[in-house]
Amino acid sequence: MTAEEIQSQAAPVDGAPAPEPAPALPDYVLDENAVLKDVIDSWRHGRAPDYSRTRKVYAETKKASHTAGSLPDLVEKLVKNWEIEASYKTSLSDWRTIDVSSYTFSVNGGPPQSGEHMLQVGTYNAIIEPNEFYCPFHSSFDASHKTFKRMMPTFAWEVLEVFSGPPTVTFRWRHWGTMKEDYVGTNKDGEKVTLKAHGGPIDIEGIAVAVVNNKLQLQKVEVFFDPMMMFRQMEKKVEV
Repeated sequence: MTAEEIQSQAAPVDGAPAPEPAPALPDYVLDENAVLKDVIDSWRHGRAPDYSRTRKVYAETKKASHTAGSLPDLVEKLVKNWEIEASYKTSLSDWRTIDVSSYTFSVNGGPPQSGEHMLQVGTYNAIIEPNEFYCPFHSSFDASHKTFKRMMPTFAWEVLEVFSGPPTVTFRWRHWGTMKEDYVGTNKDGEKVTLKAHGGPIDIEGIAVAVVNNKLQLQKVEVFFDPMMMFRQMEKKVEV
């Protein structure tokens, strides 16, 4: 499925009125940096973040190459813009990539989380459950981002393949970076955990199922992956 197919509508039967033309695709599925251009007061640190290093790593080390305007390309750009908003926009009303009235997010079959919940705890804490290396209950939004971004300065993301098109989009994704600094966090027992930097890759994959509306805004997102894979790679228990 391509951008043109998403925009098109079924041909009318003989004698039926022609359908209204489909609306133009939103910028957040056409430009991976679309929301970075938003002029708003709710940027977390007073201004839009700089994704140039992450985009460079993505371009140099991605596995998939999608045709511009193809469904995988549109999905990839949508999720990248969503991640920017979830990480850096402090007002849910400024998130353009979601349907605010119905949006939920869940991990590995867990309970659906609201956008307000993610705004409170942060994207890392919304995804990672308490374990022997890290505990979201011992780390704030800002602290969690500092913990992982210090350890791995860039964490690129891509769509590997798409299995179904809108309104329910099922796809396989990849998230990767390099462990350049020591990891220092707090585990589920409240204990400090340190893992020495090994300078090697951290590379995880998963599946997501996303329901979108006719504006291609996210209404429901379900993510499935092994969250311990990242920590095992940080600990060098798994070779990538």
